[in-house]
Amino acid sequence: MEQKHVQEAIKQARENSKKRNFSQTFDLVVSLKEFDLSKAENKVKEEVVLPAGRGKPVSIGAIAEGELAENAKKAGIEIIVSKADLQKMKDDKKSAKKLVNKVDVFLASPDLMAEVGKTLGPLLGPRDKMPKPVPPTAPLEAFIQRMNMVVNVRTRDQPIVQCLVGTEAMKDEEISQNLMAVLKVLENKLPKGLGNIKAAYVKLTMGKPALIGGSKIQEDSGGGEE
Repeated sequence: MEQKHVQEAIKQARENSKKRNFSQTFDLVVSLKEFDLSKAENKVKEEVVLPAGRGKPVSIGAIAEGELAENAKKAGIEIIVSKADLQKMKDDKKSAKKLVNKVDVFLASPDLMAEVGKTLGPLLGPRDKMPKPVPPTAPLEAFIQRMNMVVNVRTRDQPIVQCLVGTEAMKDEEISQNLMAVLKVLENKLPKGLGNIKAAYVKLTMGKPALIGGSKIQEDSGGGEE
């Protein structure tokens, strides 16, 4: 898949979306083919580092007490959830849901992971937001920096992959770099590489999707019809 096709699609995606009063995100949407999701080895679940970053800071929450909670505050993490807070959320589903929707990424003390699973697991799991266990003395600045550079790329119950590749405030070249990085991971992860990609699109939050490369995608991947 050539980068010029990606850049053309990004330009088209911008034209397909009206100006909004909020910053829209760019999403990559990949439709898969000849891909059996019932086989465990075909499941895709990867963290992809975006070369140009996500384009906006992620909201990070720390489920912690003691030293880790203090270190999280010093690192600029504003949302700190204690063990007592977790226990209150067992009976306050509204607050639990509000927290899960507000935070993009959670970290947690290893000793609180079991409590997190029982209390917030049903909400966090489907959203790919289960906390990353972090030791009390871990360098949180490095963790925060990484979380602002990565996206989760995964398949669920449909042969489709969708993930953020930037924001409309970013340059087209930056969006292109990020998008190509995700496609490269998919190429390496999928059994037939690009041959498993039926079509790929890029779109802004409120805009219509723009097809990347037209039928050239299938031709380049060797999976197109004659």
